[in-house]
Amino acid sequence: MTTVVDCPTCQTKVEWTEANKYRPFCSERCKMIDLGAWAEEKYTIPGAAPTDPLDEEKQ
Repeated sequence: MTTVVDCPTCQTKVEWTEANKYRPFCSERCKMIDLGAWAEEKYTIPGAAPTDPLDEEKQ
C-alpha cells in the first residue's frame, strides 16, 4: 500500500515513494515556493525568546 499525502503548497495528492524526489511536494515549483516562504519569514516556529546570559550577570 502506497501512502498518499497532500502537497503542502497546492494540496495535490502525492504518492510518498522514493520515485518522487520532491516529496512531500508534487513538484520542484511547489518545493521552491515553500522554501521562499521560509526565507521571507512567513512561517514561524513558536517558542520562548532566547535569554542572554550576560543580562543575568547584570542583575
